[in-house]
Order: sequence, then structure tokens, then C-alpha cells
Amino acid sequence: MSLAVSVELLSRLQPLSAMGVDGLRALLPLCRLHSFDRSAEPFGAGDWSGQLVYLAKGQMLVAMPDGPTRVLVGGLELGARPLAGGGKIPGMARALTDVELLSMEEDTLDIVVTWNQLAAPAEEPRGDAEQTDWRMMSGMFAVDNLTVGAFAALPPANIQTLLGRFNRVPVKRGDTIVRQGDPGDYYYLIESGRCKVSRLVAGSPVQLAELREGDAFGEEALVADTERNATVAMITDGMLLRLSKQDFNELLRAPLLHKVDGIEAGRRVAAGAVWIDVRFPAEYQGDGYPGAINIPLNDIRQASTALDPGKEYIVYCQTGRRSSAAAFLLSQRGLQATLLEGGMRARAGALESAA
Repeated sequence: MSLAVSVELLSRLQPLSAMGVDGLRALLPLCRLHSFDRSAEPFGAGDWSGQLVYLAKGQMLVAMPDGPTRVLVGGLELGARPLAGGGKIPGMARALTDVELLSMEEDTLDIVVTWNQLAAPAEEPRGDAEQTDWRMMSGMFAVDNLTVGAFAALPPANIQTLLGRFNRVPVKRGDTIVRQGDPGDYYYLIESGRCKVSRLVAGSPVQLAELREGDAFGEEALVADTERNATVAMITDGMLLRLSKQDFNELLRAPLLHKVDGIEAGRRVAAGAVWIDVRFPAEYQGDGYPGAINIPLNDIRQASTALDPGKEYIVYCQTGRRSSAAAFLLSQRGLQATLLEGGMRARAGALESAA
């Protein structure tokens, strides 16, 4: 009977067991199982480079490069340590029974472990202040977002500083957190509670969305350096995590918002990247780039789930203002989004100069 990857299975493996239940649960989507028959030599064929590999089930005769030949039993004692990893594979490994190997990408695991360790609250918090366990955040800091796209490239030196710069702000039901038309000053994450997002349309408020624990808001005005385009008000009591505009720009916007000029953007699209036009449909229909996907900025959050994390997207609008906000939102969700610097106007000028 084949194994299922579970927290219980991972808890028997070293050094994964030190991550705790929540950390191990976050690793589950990253794991792969490989089945081999008795007498098979799994490392004799296939490419295991960049993988951390464990014997999850069965028995194997293994000769490590710098050690004796041993019989290992899946998940027990020496069998709980990696069979392969760090650029090393066994000199010989033969299955004595039917076996199952568990693998995960070393680089991806390292990203998750880094965030897991830095995002956990201190065991002895200072004073009486409550601390946020960032691993529980279901939105921006979700593992799916941290291991792909731009977030995976966030400088590790930024992580501890970033998490330490958020301020916890208690809020009450009915409190207005940001108001449409006001300048952007803070970026927010919802630690607890729910809020509604509304916008004035023809003088009347129209509710656009409801946000809950783990969701973020306020980034569009900060990235595009514009006024707030909607009002956010609490519909329950709660706790918000607030990051100043300066810290947001330094620790999140700068590392995540990658830019490319018009000439290089064209090369990348020719090599397989995809244009995303974030203007209104009427604008897109007038002069949108051939092959572009039209996703207006106000729809980018919902549409991001349908995009392919394996593709690069070049995001554009007329000037680069709307597309800068869209590119950040996509990057924040783990997608490979690049901003067309200066927008369509700048690219048209660059192409004219190159002609």
C-alpha cells in the first residue's frame, strides 16, 4: 500500500521534525513520493540534483560516499536522515524491499524554513505585548506565495526587518481604515477581523469585496503613488498590522517590483513571456498589444488565481502607473510579473529611436 505524505511522516525525518506541526503542514505541497520495486537502484538513473531525498518506506542497502555500507529502514534512526542532498548522492543504493522515496527541492525547502523560523513569535515575548505568528497568515505570507515568483527572491536580510516593522493596531467595528481620495500612507494586513471595501460610484457607495484574516490592502496607492481608490471599513472588531509607506517601499516594493524597458520586454515576449494589459477593455481594444491578456487593474486580485506561475508576465498600461500596482499585486501572489517601465508611451519612444 502506497504511503501518503503526512505531517506524521515528515515529523520522523531530520531535520524537518524541528519545524513543528504548522511548519510541517506547510511543507506538504512541496513533497513528492517515488515508488521503486525490490532490487531497484533509484540513484542509478534519473536526475536527483537539487533534491533532498529521504527513504520514506521500506529497506535499502546504502553506501554513502564517506561512510560504510548500511541497511536503512524508512523513517527510523539513520533512515530518518536524507539519503541525498547538498550535492551528494549515495555511491550505491539498492532496494531490499519495495521502497518509497520522498523528495523536495532543496532551494524551495530553504525558503520555507527561513520564513518559518523568522516568522515564528519569540518564545519569551517582551513585556506583555502579544506577538504575531506570521506563519498563520493565509494571504501574503502563505507558503504558496513564498516559494515561487518574486517573493522567493526577497532578500533574506529583509525578512526579519520587514516583520519587525509592522505595528499592531486594534480596531473596532465601524472604524474607517482608509478613505477613498485620501493619500496613501500605510500598507495593512488583517491579523483578525473582517472589513469591507467600497467605492463611490455616481455618488453612492458600492461594496466591492470583503476581506478577512490574512488579506492585505492599501498597496495600490503606495505603489502607484496615487490617492486611495476605495474606502475600507471594519465590519467586526479586529487587529490590523500596519506598515509605513517608507518601510513598504524599502522592504517590499523595491525588491518585488521588477522593471524592464520596452526593447527587452519585446525580446522576453518573443521568448514566451505574456503581455498583460491592465487598462479598461475599451482602451485595450483600441491599441492593446497583440496576444495580450486584458485584466483591468480592479480585477487583478481575482484573476491572479487563473494565471500560470510558470510563465513570466509583462504588465503594462499607458504610462506605467496602473501597471506598477498590478505588477506588485501579482508578484505579491507569487507570480513572475515584470513592469514595462514607463508604459506604452516609453516603449513607443524606444522603438521609434531604435528604428
